Amino acid sequence: MCKIISSAYFIGFYSSVFFITIMSVDRYLAIVRSVYALKVRIAAYGVIASIVLWAVAILASAPDLIFFQETNDNNWTKCSPHYPDSNNGWKTFSNFEVNVLGWLIPVGVLIFCYHNILKNLQKCHTQNKYKAMKLVFIVVIVFFLFWTPINIVLFLDSLRKMHIIDDCQTSQRLDLATELAEALSFIHCCLNPVIYAFVGEKFKKHLREAFRKYTLFLLICKDYGAFNGRSLDKHSSMYTTSSQSSFVGTVL
Repeated sequence: MCKIISSAYFIGFYSSVFFITIMSVDRYLAIVRSVYALKVRIAAYGVIASIVLWAVAILASAPDLIFFQETNDNNWTKCSPHYPDSNNGWKTFSNFEVNVLGWLIPVGVLIFCYHNILKNLQKCHTQNKYKAMKLVFIVVIVFFLFWTPINIVLFLDSLRKMHIIDDCQTSQRLDLATELAEALSFIHCCLNPVIYAFVGEKFKKHLREAFRKYTLFLLICKDYGAFNGRSLDKHSSMYTTSSQSSFVGTVL
């Protein structure tokens, strides 16, 4: 169970960053390279790209699948990595892997894509121009705010493993900062639907339309139920009167 949870943790981490990056590339192609996008933005390429990204995320998480183990420490069950070498080489490699694959490369791609998107949008003269630019700024700023702390902490942890940072108090603060930064990075995963869906105009339009149809459906059902209720009451009243007349006729 420890290996499964730790692997799911890192696969989710890498896949989240990779898909944010590929979505930025998709936006870049749609806005900046619109003619070329007609050839490559098809379902088949989308499926292939998704499979490749999931495969890379799983491969990048392989060290954690191998080295994470469940241990007992003072009656506390812990799930932590146990590396074979004593000089923490694998741990340092794992941290730098996160820094490179999970931050440096995606940030470079995001800056390139959104820089060109903004340049292209500045040439447009449409009403949706500023809404699109606002979405671009939100995506980039939120990504930096939520993913930069964990990468800084992991880089400092690598320096600690390399014995460049030896201060005990700093090491304790670094452990606390790691937990807080990890929680912050996963909050970003929860914000992704809000950023890419609820901020988008198309999604809000479809959501309003669906809500309007659902409300109309409930009103129709309510009116139909009320109509049936009145019909049943009328039928029941007629049945009661008829029964009473029959009973009186029988007695007489």
